[in-house]
Amino acid sequence: MNKTNIHNKNQNKKLIVASIAIVVALALFASPIVAMDDAFATKKKKGNHAEQSISQSQASVQNALCASGGTTFLSCNNVNFQNQKNSGNNALAQDDDDDNGGNSADQSISQSQSSDQNSQVVSGGDTIGSGNNINVQNQENSGSNAAAQS
Repeated sequence: MNKTNIHNKNQNKKLIVASIAIVVALALFASPIVAMDDAFATKKKKGNHAEQSISQSQASVQNALCASGGTTFLSCNNVNFQNQKNSGNNALAQDDDDDNGGNSADQSISQSQSSDQNSQVVSGGDTIGSGNNINVQNQENSGSNAAAQS
């Protein structure tokens, strides 16, 4: 291979790398512009339709089994603390400016929690403070769920 061919191949590689860098830079620049939010609204031929939701879910499954030939003290306990707090807002506004079909909206804020606990203790002596299932759950929603349509 002569020097000219090697030089041309190096230039081609540099051109490809530069092209890829430009495409990546454009993608990084454009992605925040075209990013979609949680709100979804469409304009139909007859009015508007929108769907919005805020959902939170938690689950806990705990099992404990103790077998002891003597005293079982503070063993095989299941403790579960769950807390959900939503202080956000779920707001929706629609305007049927064509007055040709109205609006429809589906909005929801939902929270769910579940806990499944099982504890079994087999002991040859005392079972002081053992085999307890403790579950504390809290849900708080201080946000609002508002819809306005005209």
